[in-house]
Amino acid sequence: MRYYSGMERTFITTMPDQFGAFLKACNCLSSLGLNITRVNYNKAVDLHTLFITAEGHAELLDEAEERLKEIGYIQENPKESQIYLVVFTLQDVPGTVAKVLELIQKYRFNISYINSQQDYSGYQQFKMGIFADDPNAMASFMTEVRQLCPAELLPYNTSEKYFDNSIFYTSYIKGLGQMLSIDEKEQKDLMVYTNCAMQTLDDQNKTPFQTFDAIYGFARIISETHGEGFKPRITEHQIDTDNSILLIEPDCGSNISVLKSHGKYLCIDTGYACYKDEMLSLFETLIPNFRSLEKTAIITHPDLDHTGLLPWFDHIICTKKSAEQFVLEQMGEPGPRELNPLHRSYMDICKVLTRYRSPDISKVEMPWKKENDGSELLMKVGTYDFGDFHFAVYEGAGGHVPGEIILIDEGHHIAFSGDIYVNIKGMTPIQREYNRYAPILMSSVDMDAKKSTAERNAFLELLTMIDTGKVYDPDHSPRWKVFCGHGAVKEL
Repeated sequence: MRYYSGMERTFITTMPDQFGAFLKACNCLSSLGLNITRVNYNKAVDLHTLFITAEGHAELLDEAEERLKEIGYIQENPKESQIYLVVFTLQDVPGTVAKVLELIQKYRFNISYINSQQDYSGYQQFKMGIFADDPNAMASFMTEVRQLCPAELLPYNTSEKYFDNSIFYTSYIKGLGQMLSIDEKEQKDLMVYTNCAMQTLDDQNKTPFQTFDAIYGFARIISETHGEGFKPRITEHQIDTDNSILLIEPDCGSNISVLKSHGKYLCIDTGYACYKDEMLSLFETLIPNFRSLEKTAIITHPDLDHTGLLPWFDHIICTKKSAEQFVLEQMGEPGPRELNPLHRSYMDICKVLTRYRSPDISKVEMPWKKENDGSELLMKVGTYDFGDFHFAVYEGAGGHVPGEIILIDEGHHIAFSGDIYVNIKGMTPIQREYNRYAPILMSSVDMDAKKSTAERNAFLELLTMIDTGKVYDPDHSPRWKVFCGHGAVKEL
């Protein structure tokens, strides 16, 4: 059970709840000269799981892992232990619960959670978390206990936050894995990333279960919006006879804009990788001969929810800073967001849950030689022409993320703002729910919140300046149509 990051490795250890257990683990590492860089244990969350990150030479980390296995702190083939949440309906008379407890003792099960309170109905609902290694034994127990009283097995539910703290991480990650069909290796990685997020946000005075609930909510929305549940809002915006824009708004992730000009197509942003099958099928439905076309995409910035489908495009247009992000990804090095501890864990979690893969660098094209060094909130770095669309391209100062751009077509009064400007009021209820989770897990979706606000204001001022000196007729003058990174088209 390990997670590599350069010469660091995180060991997920299962330790006995007894005096000196942590010291024993530390001695395994320190005797090899390894430096411990991170430790996390929270008895209220998980009674046995301790995360230890150490740095050193790879062969010494391998040796440490073997020593931890020898003392039983890392189990190669752990038992399929599970917490079963059972509700027993017992008559509210003396001695009834004792018969259930005797049966639990007969099967040698452990109880990790009990909750019951009299309501004067003549019955009590005893809710118990029962720790069992053998599913067959649990099935036999349920058959036998139902001869004593009505009993019901409940599914895992995050509202029952405390019933399984003896093996919380195992149950929690297993639940996410089943929900999204995540393999064993990815589940181990996800366990480390989830723990890192919890530890980081704990330092921000957020409760552990606030973190776990946000990750679970994010995963649940992805799961529910797959396959038949994939129902993006689609609107078509006819610019003139030969030009149109198709706006695709998935419930989860960024908007995808498809520009059509004289029978040719261009995508701006691509959404999450986890919707690959659904989006490719949708493209085939909406775009004639899609499979045989040369596919070009511009990305407004290199966040995962905008770049997920890039591996399936032939040409990727972006700024130099965005291209540098892809190069760092392929080298296994952290990009600007990952260098921020508040953003790192979310990015790692997001990559696993959405099945992100970095695009082929050979497909990346950087047509704009000029770069914004941060001296301007919005700097014009060049232009981009597609059919009858003629865009001025402005690079932001990195308030949301380095490499961000805005595209403005003055002639058609349209703009693509990425996440520099989003239409919160124009989101559907499920889009609003999805967009709640990232700010919880990252503290802020912006690299620099104040700068991001200033960039948004500069964008609105820029649209006003373009129209300065023109005669405004409210009945005939065109409005600006802003195609945002999230939310419906905004008319200004």
